[in-house]
Amino acid sequence: MLFHSEKFWIGLRGVINVLLVVYMLAPLVVTLVISFSSALYLTFPPPGFSLQWYEKMFSNPTWTRTLWTSVKILIPAAILATVFGTAAALALSRMESRWAVAIRGLLMAPLIIPVIITAAAIFGVFRIWGLYGTLSGLVIAHVILTLPFVLSTVSANLAVFDRRLEDAASNCGAPPWTAFRRITLPLISPAVMSGMLFAMVISFDELIVSLFLSTPRVRPVTVQMWSNIKGDTDPTIAAIATVLFLFSLFALLMDGLARRRSGRAPGL
Repeated sequence: MLFHSEKFWIGLRGVINVLLVVYMLAPLVVTLVISFSSALYLTFPPPGFSLQWYEKMFSNPTWTRTLWTSVKILIPAAILATVFGTAAALALSRMESRWAVAIRGLLMAPLIIPVIITAAAIFGVFRIWGLYGTLSGLVIAHVILTLPFVLSTVSANLAVFDRRLEDAASNCGAPPWTAFRRITLPLISPAVMSGMLFAMVISFDELIVSLFLSTPRVRPVTVQMWSNIKGDTDPTIAAIATVLFLFSLFALLMDGLARRRSGRAPGL
């Protein structure tokens, strides 16, 4: 009788959901707590409260330099991925050729191919082109990795976009660029913003490709974290991880705000 009760299954679903949330958030909570620890090494629960690891993070030239390098990578990478991804989504939505499927698959390949293979391929090509160990090389690599997120987000919005609005603007005498700027872009701007936020988060958290392309002179913060965690395990790592988490959380909140203003459902 118990298994035939609707309340039992609703309660079981609620318990499973709670356990999943706890399982996913527990590492983040532990990292956040350790970042305020007064201990000299990673200890949980911490013996006391201290902001020394945040002070050390912002006073250490190595951490500030790598953080600034990550910012110098993610901003141009997110802008370029947004521009190219949006342009590709618009072009592919209007293509009726069978090549559209092949082009879309090629652009989405970084999401399907294992990152380690993509990183090795980029490393081999960039060494030949002289882009290995350069800031521009890391920016281009991050554009390759983040463009599929912009393309998929904008394409999902264009799938429900009413093309008759553009036709009406054209019939009223608006040139194509004016119709795009006054009609299309404002309607898809929340999706474009979501894609750019995704690109910024992915670029800021990216590690595998950055490991292949970075050098001691050009090193993002994630590569520095990876290098430190192998030899030095003080809670500064937890403070850096908390900053990365807060950045991702901020991007998620901004995306939710954009969706709420546009009235779009999640995923569009």
